[in-house]
Amino acid sequence: MAADRPIAERIEEAYQALRNALQVVAIDLEDGDDAQVIFETLNARGQPLLPADLLRNYIFLRAARLNEPQEDLYEKYWRRFDGGFWREEARQGRLLRPRSDLFMQHYLASRQLVDIPIKHLFVEYRHWIEKKRPYNSVADELAALAKQGDNFRRIAEPKKGDCIFGLATFMGRFDIGTAYPLLLFLLDAALTGEDWNVISATLESYLVRRAFLGWPTKAYNRIFLSLLKSLQKAGCTPANLRLSLSEFEGETSAWPADDVFFEAWQMNDAYHNLNNPKLVHILRRLSDSFLTNKNEQITIDCPLTVEHLLPQSWLGNWPLASGEKGMPWGEMVSARADDPRAIATKDRDAALQTIGNLTILTQELNSSVSNGGWSTKRPELLKSSLLPINQQLHDYEAWDEAAIQNRGKKLFARAAELWPAPVPKTGV
Repeated sequence: MAADRPIAERIEEAYQALRNALQVVAIDLEDGDDAQVIFETLNARGQPLLPADLLRNYIFLRAARLNEPQEDLYEKYWRRFDGGFWREEARQGRLLRPRSDLFMQHYLASRQLVDIPIKHLFVEYRHWIEKKRPYNSVADELAALAKQGDNFRRIAEPKKGDCIFGLATFMGRFDIGTAYPLLLFLLDAALTGEDWNVISATLESYLVRRAFLGWPTKAYNRIFLSLLKSLQKAGCTPANLRLSLSEFEGETSAWPADDVFFEAWQMNDAYHNLNNPKLVHILRRLSDSFLTNKNEQITIDCPLTVEHLLPQSWLGNWPLASGEKGMPWGEMVSARADDPRAIATKDRDAALQTIGNLTILTQELNSSVSNGGWSTKRPELLKSSLLPINQQLHDYEAWDEAAIQNRGKKLFARAAELWPAPVPKTGV
């Protein structure tokens, strides 16, 4: 036993251990260097340190200095953030980051009302806490973080029956994570279920209409923070949200009115401008709008895909209105500009990518009817698809450019109700 050995031997061994095994590192800091960040970076724990890890240590270090109960606070408020959900990486635009990073970024943006780069999270959070002193205690700070963390999870993993399920699902399908600071702010307000219905319709309309026109999305982070500021000033109500959105101007931020929305609806290449998740969402919403209290409530859980009613490979089974076969691409290159057959082929190619020619089907049904003629395709769709949007095809004995335009107009009438127009601007 070591205790039985002479004290002199034990002192000598301790001395040799200190002399040969102990290594001391001195780091000279310059102005602007953060000692805690550097320490945490060097203090490897077998996995990369996240901004949330640095913030946790910073928060609980302050709790210790203020004699607040660290262990109790951790169990009550922070333990949830150490679960697997928060370290899982999630995509936001082109970035793939752990959810804890994304949450802290959006939380801090919703409090400071400015866009916060993830790499500056620790410094910005510390500056906010020490300069603004927004909380009376670390316990209040952690309670706010925990509440907003739960709200973030409601948005990231929406559950049916939650008032934000529809809007959160839409934001996920359209990949609009820059709206999270605004949503976190709204979830902190005392909104009713009806308030959320109006807010959901307003934000979805703004984003769907802009998507159809192909207007840019790069300023969305600034736009949503601007909305947040307006609501803080004017009051967090659905009417104030709609009014604030309606006041934006220009392609960077405007909410498209009915006239430009209708033109894009009828003429633009929806299939290539909007990806499959976006189009499936839009067409499902349109399909649901045909349901009445006379219909059975049927849930469709299988994946749906976008189908061209007039197929993209239409030359073989779909003659032009003149009865002639469409002109192949090789002939189109050398055809005269005034060639009626070339013009008709070009018009048809443009029409087949518009929303009036698109529907949604299961992958199996899509594959089985893909390029067939209308006389075989329509009966199969009516027989096999229960979706209300496809049952409306009863009305079309023939399917051509005129039918596509007609269906587009009918669908737009429903779209204008689902995604209502902005508040009309008053005259000067």
